[in-house]
Amino acid sequence: MPWSPCKITVLKAMYNEELADQYRRPDVHRGPCPYFTEGQEFVARYVAERPEGFRCEWAWNDIEKIVLGMMLNADFSTWMQDGSTFIACCTDGIKPVVFKIERVKDG
Repeated sequence: MPWSPCKITVLKAMYNEELADQYRRPDVHRGPCPYFTEGQEFVARYVAERPEGFRCEWAWNDIEKIVLGMMLNADFSTWMQDGSTFIACCTDGIKPVVFKIERVKDG
């Protein structure tokens, strides 16, 4: 296989109640993202394919470029202590989810 699988771990699922009160419609879900729980893990095995069980297409679109780079053996040591790990998040400012993306050595 010319690429390395990646493990995606949910580190934090946050909720900004102040911003929700100010901007969110009252009929929309309140609280942290309903699609992810802290500690949840996914494995991306194929380039450009969302992992099984990764329910949020928006979050996937936000982190997919990092996953692709990781799968193609990019080195993120410019920003990270370990170049085979990256911390990323979705773009939802009211209920962001933070992910750890790491290359799996033994696919």
